[in-house]
Amino acid sequence: MKKSWILILVFAFALGVTLNLFLQKDSTQTEATASITLETDGADNVDIFSADDPRIRIIYFGFTRCPDVCPTSLAMLAAALKQIEPQYLEDIRPMFITLDPERDSGTDAQKYAHYFHPSIEGYSGSLQDISTLAHQYGVIFQKTELADSALTYTIDHSSYFYFVKPDGSLLKKVPHTLNPQPLILAIQQIEKEDAQ
Repeated sequence: MKKSWILILVFAFALGVTLNLFLQKDSTQTEATASITLETDGADNVDIFSADDPRIRIIYFGFTRCPDVCPTSLAMLAAALKQIEPQYLEDIRPMFITLDPERDSGTDAQKYAHYFHPSIEGYSGSLQDISTLAHQYGVIFQKTELADSALTYTIDHSSYFYFVKPDGSLLKKVPHTLNPQPLILAIQQIEKEDAQ
């Protein structure tokens, strides 16, 4: 009797470890994305993962009519960009990608991003391309109807900063923060690892 329970426990433990490793794979092993083209102000079909640009992308997914989380997150990103050393700034490419392409054009996304910091690029695109890209990094979002609002709907979404290699593979993700320090530390850590 004891042997069967021990075998069951060993099997359950092994299954749990395997499942945990599988679920955590997105933190460091996201496969490189296919070429995703988005639109921005003055340029259609920009490949944000162009091999010609070696900078690390810092991607934030949100929408321009977001009442609180997106403005706070982009303000923290802007504060981090203002506080890091200039040589780090040259090696990163911060981006805001709208999850609401129905209302946000590339021009709208770019203006919104630039309101926070001139280095943050703003993008829109087809819902299919944006959904493909967002789901690749585990972004959760959905359209929610608002009965008594002139906006008619909002976008509920997870809030992370995704540090991404030029080929689209995920290096690190940093959760929504009310302090720029976690972003500054992530930028410095990635720069140090890149220099080795």
